[in-house]
Amino acid sequence: MNQSLKADPAARPAGRVAFQGVPGAYSHQAAREMLPNHEPFPCANFQDAFEAVANGTVDLGMIPIENSVAGRVADVYRLLPDSGLYIVGEHFLRVRHHLLAPKGATVQSIKRIYSHEQALAQCRNLTRDLGVQAIDAGDTAGGARLVAERNDPAEAAIASALAGEIYGLEVLRTHIEDVIGNTTRFVVMSRRPSEPDPKSDTPCLMSFVFNVRNVPGALYKALGGFATNGTNLVKLESYMTDHSFTATLFYAECEGHPAHKNVERAFEELQFFSTRVKVLGVYPQAPFRRA
Repeated sequence: MNQSLKADPAARPAGRVAFQGVPGAYSHQAAREMLPNHEPFPCANFQDAFEAVANGTVDLGMIPIENSVAGRVADVYRLLPDSGLYIVGEHFLRVRHHLLAPKGATVQSIKRIYSHEQALAQCRNLTRDLGVQAIDAGDTAGGARLVAERNDPAEAAIASALAGEIYGLEVLRTHIEDVIGNTTRFVVMSRRPSEPDPKSDTPCLMSFVFNVRNVPGALYKALGGFATNGTNLVKLESYMTDHSFTATLFYAECEGHPAHKNVERAFEELQFFSTRVKVLGVYPQAPFRRA
């Protein structure tokens, strides 16, 4: 195993953290930033990552939930409600794309660039300026690994600096994304809830899902309690849960702790107009929100 994949031996008792992708993926980078004392555990897909947490193979999961450019990660929203897991934290990762190539390659020698389709879309200006072929490799770090294995100076990858470090690739260009500020938000998943002390000054978020009753104005009335009780909703997503296009599940996040009176009252009204309400986690807000 590459030394960069190993956790600090002195900190190994902290546990393991699952992420989707191969080593060097942005999820791996997020895990290393927020949970440096946890050993990374790569998984082929999101479902495998969720199951690794659920069955105790790992202690935590680092799961991307939304990106400032690409929007929400749809697969994750469908897995969250019935996963049996809890959100215990969040982390924001500034996505910095790098052009990586084998040793000896130059910008002029490159003919093909491999990466995830979204990363390629986020770096269109580069591929257009270089006049190269952009090839979807299914994964940013997977593209970097492929380029390293083939060792062809005509091929390069768009991935993280961590991927370049792991696979021994050289960085030809940095910060190649078209839009500066591209950021991905991750949630940390656990088998057990871990709520902050409601008496502390820690700013909290609460994530939950709900279905409203099938009556006119139900959503308006269900969410009205948040406004009248001064509880700030910071996120609301909706998606269909069956093939009939009649059952809508809402994912929402609000500021505050369920032990706080304003949040408690808002939830009383939400429950009155809903057929299902499930709290997915209460956790500290990331410092990124206050910065």
